[in-house]
Amino acid sequence: MFRRPRPAAPNTPPEAQAAAASPAVPETDPARVLGELLARPNLTAVLEQSLAQAAALLGGEVRGFAVIRRGQDQVVGVLGYPRSLVGQTLSGPWSAMRPRILTGGSSELYAANSEEIRTVLDNAGMREVPVSLVVPLSERGRQLGALVLDRAPGGGGTVTPQQQEAVARWAQAVTPLLGLLESREEWQRTARQLAASVVEAVESQEFESLGHARAVAEISQELGRALGLTERELEELWFAATLHDLGKLHGEEGHALVGANFLHGVPHLAEAQKAIRHHHERWDGQGEPDKLTGEDIPLYARILAVANAYVRTGDLERVRAQAGKGLDARLVTALEKVEKRAR
Repeated sequence: MFRRPRPAAPNTPPEAQAAAASPAVPETDPARVLGELLARPNLTAVLEQSLAQAAALLGGEVRGFAVIRRGQDQVVGVLGYPRSLVGQTLSGPWSAMRPRILTGGSSELYAANSEEIRTVLDNAGMREVPVSLVVPLSERGRQLGALVLDRAPGGGGTVTPQQQEAVARWAQAVTPLLGLLESREEWQRTARQLAASVVEAVESQEFESLGHARAVAEISQELGRALGLTERELEELWFAATLHDLGKLHGEEGHALVGANFLHGVPHLAEAQKAIRHHHERWDGQGEPDKLTGEDIPLYARILAVANAYVRTGDLERVRAQAGKGLDARLVTALEKVEKRAR
C-alpha cells in the first residue's frame, strides 16, 4: 500500500524517469505518520493528521474535514478550512459504508443542510468545490464518521481509482485508533463532569468559594499551555486544579493532605495527587506540608500556587510581589504574559 517507488536505472530514458518521479500515489512513511498520530493522542489531532495524510495521498491542492458520529454528525477536525467549522453539526453524503467520489462537489452537502448551515459553508468557501472524496470511518459494521476530501476550486484534477483505494486503506488503518480515542474521550468527559459536580457541591457550602476551582483550573491550563505541556499533561493538571481544595470537605486544616488522599490508588493521576498535596508549599521553603523549596516542589503544584494566588487576590501586582518568595518567579512571569495576551 505504501511502497516507495524504485529509483530509475541509470540507463532509463528521460521520459521513463519523469514518469517514475511522479507516481499516482505519493510516497509516504506510515511509521512516521503513526508516530505523529500517537504523539498527539486526542481525537481532533489524530483526525487532522489523518486528513493531512489523506490529502498527501491525493496530491494537488486539497482541503478537507472530518466528522464523528455522536448522535448527530459533528465536525471534529479540519484541513485548509476555518477552525470555526470544528464543533459544527452537519448532515451530509457519508451515510454509505463505502467510499464515494462526488463529481458534483459539495452540492449534496448543501442540499442536506439548512439555510443557516449553508451560510456557514459559504463562509468557509465550500460552494465552488468541484470534486469531493468521502471515505467512511467504520469498524466492525459501526460507522464512527467520515473523512471528506475536497479538491480546491480551480485546482483541477479528479480522483483516480488508485488514489481512492489508497485513501480508503489509510482510513481503514487509523479507524481502530479513533475508536479507542472516542471511548477514552467519552470517559474523560464523564470523569470531568463528575469531578466538577463534586467540587461544586463542596464549594456551595461556602458561597464565597463557588466557582473558585473552575477559575483556578482555567488559569492553570493557560499556564500549562504557555509552558508547552502536552494534552495528556494538561488533562492531569486540570484534575489537580479542579480537585485541589476537595479536602476542605473535612475542614480547612490539612485539607491538602486530605485532598491528595482522595486520589490514592488512581495511578494515571499520580502527578495530580502530588500537586494537590504540595500546592501550599512555598518557593522559600516556608510552606506546608513538607517545607519543600524551589524546584523540589512538583511543577503542577507550583502552577496551582500561582493560579490560586491570582484567583484569590485578583491582583497581578500582589502576585508579582510573591515571586521568588512564595511563588516560582518563572511562573509568575508566564502569568503576566498570559494576562497580557488576554487583554
